[in-house]
Amino acid sequence: MTPVRRPAPEVADGRWRWTDLRLVPVAGVVWAVSLAAPFLAPVLVAVVSAGAAGLAWCARRRRSAGATVLLSVLAALAVTSATSAVRGMAREASPLRLLAEEQRAVTVDLELDGDPHLLSGGGHPRVVVDATVTALHEGASTRRLEAAVLLFAPAEGWRNLLPGQQLRANASTSPPRHGDDVVAVLSARGPPTAVGSAEGWQRLAGAMRDGLADSSARVLDPRPAGLLPGLVVGDTRQMDPVLDEDFRRAGLAHLTAVSGANVAITITAVLWPLRRRAVDRRVQAAVGGAALVCFVVLARPEPSVVRAAAMGAVTLLALASGRARVAVPALAAAVCVLLLADPGLARDLGFALSVVATGAIVLLAPDWSRHLRRRGWPPAVADALAVSLAAGAATAPLVAALSGTVSLVSLPANLLAAPAVAPATILGILATVVGALLPPAGDLLVWGAGWPTRWLVLVAERAAQLPDAAPGWPAGVLGAALLAALLAGSGWALWRFRRLRPLALAALAGLVLVGWPVRQAVRGWPPPDTVLVACDVGQGDALVLPTGPGEAVLVDAGPDVAAVDRCLDDLGIERLPLVLLSHLDADHVGGLAGAVADRQVGVVATGVLSPADDRLAAVESLVGHAGAERIRLLPGERRDVGAVALEVLAPAPERATAAAEANDLSLVVRATVRGIRILLTGDLGAEAERRLRSSGVDLEAEVLKVPHHGSADADPGFLVATGARVALISVGADNTYGHPARTLLEELARGGMTVHRTDQDGDVAVVGSVDEWGVAARRQSP
Repeated sequence: MTPVRRPAPEVADGRWRWTDLRLVPVAGVVWAVSLAAPFLAPVLVAVVSAGAAGLAWCARRRRSAGATVLLSVLAALAVTSATSAVRGMAREASPLRLLAEEQRAVTVDLELDGDPHLLSGGGHPRVVVDATVTALHEGASTRRLEAAVLLFAPAEGWRNLLPGQQLRANASTSPPRHGDDVVAVLSARGPPTAVGSAEGWQRLAGAMRDGLADSSARVLDPRPAGLLPGLVVGDTRQMDPVLDEDFRRAGLAHLTAVSGANVAITITAVLWPLRRRAVDRRVQAAVGGAALVCFVVLARPEPSVVRAAAMGAVTLLALASGRARVAVPALAAAVCVLLLADPGLARDLGFALSVVATGAIVLLAPDWSRHLRRRGWPPAVADALAVSLAAGAATAPLVAALSGTVSLVSLPANLLAAPAVAPATILGILATVVGALLPPAGDLLVWGAGWPTRWLVLVAERAAQLPDAAPGWPAGVLGAALLAALLAGSGWALWRFRRLRPLALAALAGLVLVGWPVRQAVRGWPPPDTVLVACDVGQGDALVLPTGPGEAVLVDAGPDVAAVDRCLDDLGIERLPLVLLSHLDADHVGGLAGAVADRQVGVVATGVLSPADDRLAAVESLVGHAGAERIRLLPGERRDVGAVALEVLAPAPERATAAAEANDLSLVVRATVRGIRILLTGDLGAEAERRLRSSGVDLEAEVLKVPHHGSADADPGFLVATGARVALISVGADNTYGHPARTLLEELARGGMTVHRTDQDGDVAVVGSVDEWGVAARRQSP
């Protein structure tokens, strides 16, 4: 067998080096089949398997290098298709799938496959977790089975459960989306009943993780206290959601959870004394493997941890063999094994990023580092820069394809963060182990780990605050291909034509020193004399009424902390003297933490609420942490905040009964700014709109914030009664609710209103005064 070879330029000893790529197409086939199989009928997948096996049988006698590779690819196709077909048939034949198709309620025994993860957003706290149903109870009979499910449940009673815990629960069922590799989606109706405990090693790992989290909360400030357990053992329960978004925008998201870097640092720390004594490489690999297993147990054997461990195993294999070139076939083999064991990884962005980054580091970083060293760069700096450049360049097209953004600060942020990652990780692991035996010593180690962790927080915060830190880029396959071509073309041109390098450096300096400041000066947002901005926050509401330089009234906060924080940052808002929450649904209060973070907040106001609405406690806790006051507004009350005059129109206190719908109790306020009246309506439905119209309340306004994101549940008479000339619809693109409804848009048109939608226009601003005003819009990158 002849490996695919490539010459290495300017190798120190003058020898040729080669990279074995024979397993790469095999891994590609396994990945492609794992990705496509859930969308195909199992019988069709089985036919593909049989066909591939037949072709492999016909090609078995050929002995050329190409035939060997082809035979390996056909064998991979046959095996992967066969296992996918078996899985698909098992899913379709499961009795639970039949019940899910009918959306029946069931009582099941199940085992958790991972940690429950808290869902973002307001409202009742809920968690999601992967689980395996082991028994189905139907009356007096019990059916044993093994069915993978996706489970949603209330946080109470589920939040702190351990992987491997055996439970009994009552749940409603629904079929999974097309292409999902689970049998059903379950929604638990209440807390579970324990029918068995987790394994001893799971309980020990859980206790050690809890110990690190508790110690961090005692010793460190909230933000580093939430980051350290995530960085060390993947425990993100206390992670500040705004800080999490800062890490994403800065290109440092891999530091907020377990990644290949954690594995590499752990293995390096364990093997360092053995390497100092020149212990046999095979012994080092065995010790490293044991350390790897212990780390996986501590961090939980979830997909993100398993893939990180697999990338660490690639390093171990290269170490044991003494040949770095085996890393590529080892990486390809790891991909095949992981995908055959868990085909769902084929659709996991984190898995794709890990594989691509590891491949780039193995193939590109060593040559780039040697090139920099020959030009006088210090070895540590050369290695850090080469690794960051290789991983960043390779993964940027994937990130752009899925997020529609390109982080311009990722490389400098990663270089600044790199010196702090290793000490924070090592001290954090020591604190986890030592703290389980001697808590005061663990607290001391956490205190030491806090210093590099604070540096990581500082880097992420400052990088994310830079304007245009993550500008928009075309999403999808086309965007990825365009960015990959741009990076490859630029890299090739700079490598091939040395005279371009000074020119490129000068151009970059000009962009940073001149172009970037000029762009900030002329970006033109918000426009002068802005009266109102409807922020593009997806499927939710967040509206800003500027009251003075750097301050505004915020009406609702949308569903996501990052979106509303971005909008307020773009508007330069640092103070919120008043925040109005129309009601407590998640699409209106889910982003409240992002709105109040790092801003001065005065008063947070709601209307009257149903006595059965138990979501207020969570909102009041958040308001209290922000140092603000929570008040209740009633119809007839008026407030002036800067240039903004507010008049409360609804809801009346007598409507706040236990049976009242939260939408129909939406706080309705009319704001007047420089003579322009804006009617803010929350999520009112048709019945509440008719009741408000019939009460004789003056509803006239120049601008109407259309109720409930343009739902068809609207009263035409209410819309007409406003007399508005402009209708603003805050709505998410491609939402599953059908908002805005066609009938509603037709009613607005009949009323003579011009419609502006955040899903199509982005951020929408009303500008001017009553004598002359208009609407401006700006598309915002994701």
